[in-house]
Amino acid sequence: MTRPVIGLTAYRRSLVTPLGDQTDLYTLDPATTNCVQAEGGQPLIIPHGDDPIGLLDLLDGLVLTGGGDLDPQHYGESAAVTLEDPNAGADLWELALAREAAVRTLPVLGICRGMQTLAVASGGTMLQDLEEHHGHPLIPKNPQALMESRHPIELAAQSRIAEVMGTTTFPVNSIHHQAVLDAGTLTATARIGVVIEALEGPAEWPIIGVQWHPEKMHEPEQQALFRDLVAAAQRYRNR
Repeated sequence: MTRPVIGLTAYRRSLVTPLGDQTDLYTLDPATTNCVQAEGGQPLIIPHGDDPIGLLDLLDGLVLTGGGDLDPQHYGESAAVTLEDPNAGADLWELALAREAAVRTLPVLGICRGMQTLAVASGGTMLQDLEEHHGHPLIPKNPQALMESRHPIELAAQSRIAEVMGTTTFPVNSIHHQAVLDAGTLTATARIGVVIEALEGPAEWPIIGVQWHPEKMHEPEQQALFRDLVAAAQRYRNR
């Protein structure tokens, strides 16, 4: 196989199926794998496990995808709100992946919960629930409005993500009620109010985290995030 292998985390949850109201399944939006394939990467969907070292030996890059709320215990807090779709196994597994990826300087793209995982794994903290005074648009409750909603963000001019996107200002979606407040050892590269919308690592670790869902957007600049990840994974593979 010559294409770089990109691992994509799948989130485990109970859903209604013909087998019952609580069918335990791994879930991942196929749009995410499509975005990786479109840039020449080989997607590999990965379940929760207990051996991040063995798993990352197989990969040239990693996408930490979306999912439920991270338990606040991982950033030193107790739950102030009812957690939505929590999964303790996912928390431990994905935090372990993020930390091992940092050791290896493995290329990573963190999306929504994935960005939050990168921040928490790097010593950051989060807002458990967005409120109006945080300065970020509140999230629509209607599913159609949720998918269609956009708000503008502005990237730091000299940031790596600005170079990747080819612009510093563009609209993004919001499909989250929690948010990163402190990026820890990582660098925040976009904010709305106190909410971090994008972050990245040091020069030697090619990672980008975004709070929005680029795989659910049709705006052409969003595909650049996957193009950059696959290119970085190819360099990692060649190295």
